[in-house]
Amino acid sequence: MIRDAVPADFQAILELNAESVHFLSPLTAERLHRLHRMAAYHKVVDHGGAVAAFLLAFREGTDYDSPNYAWFAERYPEFLYIDRIVAAPAARGRGVAAMLYEDIIAFAARSGALPLTCEFDLDPPNPASMRFHERMGFHEVGTQWLYGGTKQVSMQARRVDGLGEPA
Repeated sequence: MIRDAVPADFQAILELNAESVHFLSPLTAERLHRLHRMAAYHKVVDHGGAVAAFLLAFREGTDYDSPNYAWFAERYPEFLYIDRIVAAPAARGRGVAAMLYEDIIAFAARSGALPLTCEFDLDPPNPASMRFHERMGFHEVGTQWLYGGTKQVSMQARRVDGLGEPA
């Protein structure tokens, strides 16, 4: 079941983030509380009372210090940026990430957030994320190097219409 994230979920969210930190930026409890307050979309997949996955996203105009968010803010007057999505190891391959993406696509269509944006690692490569985003209708709109040239990301976008389908 997809539901809004609540503070009682934060410990599980922090643990999931830590397990995937090689693809994400680190997250402290204080930062998670701040990001939660700023988020346009922060939901979890609840499986039997446990957090199986989460997704955190921001609209334009938010005071978010992510270099990837800033890249989109410089180029798009309106957007919804998927900052991070993580599924628990036991939930991977079971469609929970696709469920969250379908939900946020519908949310973006309802809220008029065009386009829906995100990024994934090119160097070091993350081929599973690349395949997933291609299946979900995203396409590359640019790239950027981060952390002094030690990491390159593919900047991705997907337009949505009122039905949440590619426009």
